[in-house]
Amino acid sequence: MREYELTFVIQPEISDEGSQAILSKLDGILESSGAIRLLCDDLGKRKLAYEIRKFFKGHYYMLCFLDTGKVVPELERALRIEESVLRYLTILANEKVVDVEARKTECKEREADLKRRAAEARADAERRDDSDDDDDDDDDDRSRDEDADDRDSGSSRDDEEDDES
Repeated sequence: MREYELTFVIQPEISDEGSQAILSKLDGILESSGAIRLLCDDLGKRKLAYEIRKFFKGHYYMLCFLDTGKVVPELERALRIEESVLRYLTILANEKVVDVEARKTECKEREADLKRRAAEARADAERRDDSDDDDDDDDDDRSRDEDADDRDSGSSRDDEEDDES
């Protein structure tokens, strides 16, 4: 068995459902040909090095799988037909995988780790958004409290200037 990495770029405005449809289509091709899917990594949206079909950004995915090599033309044909795919590239990552089961468990652990990190990143982003909203309110509250303290103390700058004279 050989290990392959298929990296492809999808148009940035394609919804998550559309991306999942493409991934499930590729998984179906892998399954029907007897290939072993190891890992699917969502690399996120990134700026392209150059404009492709009037797009400056793209959503990157990496699909790792084990096969003898017969499924690669089928996958590339499916990606070529799919209009929302901007580019794809398949490389031979490992000429001969000796321990297939060890490689499968290693990739499952990596995929679980990637999903955990993605969930943490989403949670951090949500917290930052919430804290940004809260920070604005806190600043307003502090300025209101300071104004109230000035009014309560009954002193103002004009009074202080009169005292100095």
